[in-house]
Amino acid sequence: MEGERNLTLRSAAYRITTGLRGWRDRALYPPTQDPSEHWQRIALDRAVEAKIASLDPSRNSVAEISGENHAARPWKEYTSLNYPDFDLCAPLRDQRRFDVVICEQVLEHVPDPWKAAANLKELCAPGGTVIVSTPFLVKVHELPQYGMRDYWRFTPRGLRTLLEAAGLEVETVDSWGNRQAIVGNLKAWSAHRPWHSLRAEADVPVQVWAFARNSGDD
Repeated sequence: MEGERNLTLRSAAYRITTGLRGWRDRALYPPTQDPSEHWQRIALDRAVEAKIASLDPSRNSVAEISGENHAARPWKEYTSLNYPDFDLCAPLRDQRRFDVVICEQVLEHVPDPWKAAANLKELCAPGGTVIVSTPFLVKVHELPQYGMRDYWRFTPRGLRTLLEAAGLEVETVDSWGNRQAIVGNLKAWSAHRPWHSLRAEADVPVQVWAFARNSGDD
């Protein structure tokens, strides 16, 4: 009887402790389904925002491979080529070219990133810009109901190598992450809050991005 009572008490204590930890984690790292609130994307989104502004959207046609996050900008012309409905790894047939090609949070989901990178170049008009971002130190995330599997992770050097192998001229590769953000995104995508540091630690990148140019057809 005494042993059973001790086991019951330990079980109750475990449930209480687990519940308190869960409450603490939700308070420290509140989850969100809105990508614009993601802690891991704050620095990335700011960098992409600045790059797009420097290109003057009103002068450029754009294709976005990753949803329609940038559809509301004042582009000269906007086209959504949403992956995976648009297969970035398949041969391109009679596909027009665009001044700007945006591919965010997609390359980790394609089975053949080399072919995907080559197609990004093919989609981009000579002299145009390719914007790419991809996560590194984040959990495996799959959406099989939408045909989204999780295959790859790229360091900054790896992303540069991938894009240059496709024939793109990489202008900038950057990254952001810190140890606190890694912990905060282990269970769910954490919303950014004032107590979350935006300090970058170069050796623990959470997001990696690159801006590249298609300097020609070769």
